[in-house]
Amino acid sequence: MSRSESESAEYWVKLHTAGRDTILAVCDSELIGRTFSEGELSITVYREFYGGVLVDEEGLKRHMGSATIMNLVGRGCISIAEERGWVEKGNTLTIAGVKHAQAAIIFDDQIGKD
Repeated sequence: MSRSESESAEYWVKLHTAGRDTILAVCDSELIGRTFSEGELSITVYREFYGGVLVDEEGLKRHMGSATIMNLVGRGCISIAEERGWVEKGNTLTIAGVKHAQAAIIFDDQIGKD
């Protein structure tokens, strides 16, 4: 994705809370509500899980900065997560041509604790 494409792109983001974690569900806007299947793999980009608010790249970066867990679907949002070092390039799953990645931020005070 070129810089000009990502600047005009939009992403659906929704924050969920689970204990101490803030889970960010994010997808490229054109993927919301769709299901992708390939072989035994399938992912549905549910509006209920991903469809909070529509943001641009800067809004997405702000939301990413507040998350401890990220669930990402789409080439655009994953590219931004890779640029920021939250997802390692090549550490994604592709289902029917659609990229999917998950990331967890581990803080020092969580290491070795139940």
